Amino acid sequence: MKHRFSLSSFFAIIGLLLFSSPTYPHPHVFIVNILTIVFDDKGLAGTRVSWGFDEFFSSMIAGDYDKNRNKKLEKPEIAIIKKEAFNYLANFDYFTFIKIDGKPFKVKWVTDFSAALSDGKLTYEFFIPCHVNATSSFKQITIAQYDPSYYSAVFFGKNKPVKIQAGPNFETSFKIAENLKESYYYGMVHPVDVILKFRLKNE
Repeated sequence: MKHRFSLSSFFAIIGLLLFSSPTYPHPHVFIVNILTIVFDDKGLAGTRVSWGFDEFFSSMIAGDYDKNRNKKLEKPEIAIIKKEAFNYLANFDYFTFIKIDGKPFKVKWVTDFSAALSDGKLTYEFFIPCHVNATSSFKQITIAQYDPSYYSAVFFGKNKPVKIQAGPNFETSFKIAENLKESYYYGMVHPVDVILKFRLKNE
């Protein structure tokens, strides 16, 4: 009898490794993220996130949730993925850590979740609301995405990993930099921050 390796089995193994292994854990899921920073007519509206997963995790999700085996994800399948394989990330701030002028902003919820399979690769997309009105002075927003347990490794791709969608009334700039003042995974890994600055354009 052939046994299928399910997503629940995967997380059970991860739990055993976490609580029984005397050595440091290492990433089991690899995520390439792309961020699109979105403005509305008042200022920052939030961030659209795209996560591309490694082949192993993609195959597990496909095996568990692509019920008709057509290598696509339909709306009912996406709804179950959201419930069973995404919503739990609310307990971990969706691996997203934001600061507004140096003050932490807790990510409690997201919107517009979707999932897709393309050539066997899984992608999640969702939107993180974070409304910050623009003023004549610069506001600074810091966005970092990482899993503090380091079971998931989240990193930027090489080609245009950060985009800005802003109207002509705003002056914006950003940089991507390793945050050497903070660390996780027993102090061995540093977050990579997107540091966004914006203000109303001077007339």
